[in-house]
Amino acid sequence: MILIHAYASALRTGLPNPKTYPYWVELLTLLAEPNVIQIGVTGDTPLVKDFRALLPLKEIRKLVEHCKYWIAIDSFLPHLAHHVPKPGVTLWSVSDPSRFGYPENLNLLRDPKYLRPKQYRIWEEQSYDPEAFLSAYDVAARICAWRSS
Repeated sequence: MILIHAYASALRTGLPNPKTYPYWVELLTLLAEPNVIQIGVTGDTPLVKDFRALLPLKEIRKLVEHCKYWIAIDSFLPHLAHHVPKPGVTLWSVSDPSRFGYPENLNLLRDPKYLRPKQYRIWEEQSYDPEAFLSAYDVAARICAWRSS
């Protein structure tokens, strides 16, 4: 089983969160994993049949412990998984993985040119740019190489 956390918290402005990966459907198709569990909150778009909203932290931790690996945007999940410990994949866009990521994970950043100049500012000041992310094909290829190493 793999675990995914697909969406970042909604911004107070109502605009899309710049951390939200735009190519989930394509990525999941390319990975062709038979057993995927998605965690999130009420209102998130389910990407797989097994979508679990508003789980207690204890249950999320159990899922992390038992998954083959996880894939998440820059969110709470990589931080929790670091303490389990369970390596996984973090999809970065405008946050700097050298500041906020963990070395045991596959940290996928398309290009440093997309990083926010002021990493600690509020998210409402950052616009959403799907071009800041790696394509689903590139992510799938890197995950396959990482899994086979």
